[in-house]
Amino acid sequence: MNDFFDGFWGYYIATVVLGGIIWCLWLLFSQRKWLVKRTPGVVEDTGHVWDGDLRELNNPVPRWWTYMYVLMCIFGLGYLVLYPGLGAYQGSLGYTSALEVKEDQTKQNEEVKPVYARFASMDIPAIAADPEARVIGQRLFLNNCAQCHGSDARGAVSFPNLAQGDSMYGRTPEAIQTSIAKGRNGVMPPMSATIDAKTAGEIAQYVRSMSGLAHDQIRVIPGKRAYLNNCVACHGVDGKGNKALGAPNLTDDVWLYGSSEATIVHTILNGRNNRMPAQEHVLTPEQIRLLTAWVWGLSGGKDVTASAAMSSDSAK
Repeated sequence: MNDFFDGFWGYYIATVVLGGIIWCLWLLFSQRKWLVKRTPGVVEDTGHVWDGDLRELNNPVPRWWTYMYVLMCIFGLGYLVLYPGLGAYQGSLGYTSALEVKEDQTKQNEEVKPVYARFASMDIPAIAADPEARVIGQRLFLNNCAQCHGSDARGAVSFPNLAQGDSMYGRTPEAIQTSIAKGRNGVMPPMSATIDAKTAGEIAQYVRSMSGLAHDQIRVIPGKRAYLNNCVACHGVDGKGNKALGAPNLTDDVWLYGSSEATIVHTILNGRNNRMPAQEHVLTPEQIRLLTAWVWGLSGGKDVTASAAMSSDSAK
């Protein structure tokens, strides 16, 4: 009831609600008054007959039914005074369903707090190595994260794979915990104002080549030039991305939306806007730490990006 754009709708709803109750009372008493004025001893037949001899008569309703009807209307008026229902009026008790949910969550969190107390002094790697913590973390994931990332944490189109591959913001415990608690908003700006479809296709071929995918070598040459002119500010000259910005690594063959030329061209021309909702208002800090440890443990308890860089240096 607090989401009205102006005061009119609050008054409108209050008028409809109160008008409905008043109309019900008027209908009851006006019909009773009309029925009482009929000729005494004469029972009016409505003309409705069932089974040949069961007739519907038009008599006043019983007095007990009238009392019940009136009491229900009075109850409705009392309810509207105590609880929200009259437009923007909050009710004298100040009740809201959001407040009830928050109170229930607070009560539940207090009840389970002893379960998390054992992990309070442990760091993320130690929590990830604890069998009981892993079970709790998995349950937290299934209850809060599986809807987007899948029960196996392997994600789907536009939802990152948490079980393997790189992450736009890194796989360190700190980065994962920040993503869960604060959320993320990954934005790729549309480039259609400066890049045409032909050039976008050439860039797509160059991007595919950086991940070792099949590509058109002839189109890669102008694609690289266009990439250097338009994309390096976020993704870097080497295409390794920028975790501070959430710009993905284009060389690791990890794709959030797909690796086809058409998909890459769509991303270049139209941009992307992907949001990971913050969970700090849903989960407690203790729950976020255990969930962080479980997600971190999916990649073997290491930052995939850092490990890849070390492997590359070793190869050199």
